[in-house]
Amino acid sequence: MFLRSISKIDDYKMEYSVQLTFREQWLDERLKFDDIGGRLKYLTLTEANRVWMPDLFFSNEKEGHFHNIIMPNVYIRIFPYGSVLYSIRISLTLACPMNLKLYPLDRQVCSLRMASYGWTTADLVFLWKEGDPVQVVKNLHLPRFTLEKFLTDYCNSKTNTGEYSCLKVDLLFKREFSYYLIQIYIPCCMLVIVSWVSFWLDQGAVPARVSLGVTTLLTMATQTSGINASLPPVSYTKAIDVWTGVCLTFVFGALLEFALVNYASRSDASS
Repeated sequence: MFLRSISKIDDYKMEYSVQLTFREQWLDERLKFDDIGGRLKYLTLTEANRVWMPDLFFSNEKEGHFHNIIMPNVYIRIFPYGSVLYSIRISLTLACPMNLKLYPLDRQVCSLRMASYGWTTADLVFLWKEGDPVQVVKNLHLPRFTLEKFLTDYCNSKTNTGEYSCLKVDLLFKREFSYYLIQIYIPCCMLVIVSWVSFWLDQGAVPARVSLGVTTLLTMATQTSGINASLPPVSYTKAIDVWTGVCLTFVFGALLEFALVNYASRSDASS
């Protein structure tokens, strides 16, 4: 398997899109042929339906399509001793359940699972090729993530109809913090600092202090809503919720401080 590109990782839909060249190889002794004294290395077919193929499918796939420009990106090679090599280029959108408790300081594991649909392990077993079964294109670039590493493993499943062979690739992504530093953390810090400017304004400048406090509070609330709009609704508290909650508390505290001081000063003046 050769990973050509990873076009997007969607936090809201919890999915990612990948383009890959998929290859599988099996032995079918019915397809043995004479190699004419070693002069014929293999036969090439472009129509996959002409030979038997394993009933492999991607179990966590949401969408997918083959590539047919300029010609269908698929071939089958049949070797003299009956070995069959199947290669195809496909694009897939795959489910990737995420744990966002540490967002945006999190790491996510997205899997690519391949399983047999109808044949049990008594008839068909998938095995990873020895060596490097998975390769990734050099200089793979993602806007908000870094691919740290990938692992291959087996994920056989048992049902009431039998045990089915399964292979999986786990892709470990680390979220890039620099994007969120510029888009979230620095603006929130600036809003908190601006709200503290009211501490240096004259006590009698009521309209200016109220306007500054309310404006920063509303801006901070809008910033928080914008952050949550790009994330799925979850039942747990995220790290970004703690950050925005603390920032909102500081901004609200600055406005509350002015209200208390103004009330205390008016009480002293009336007494």
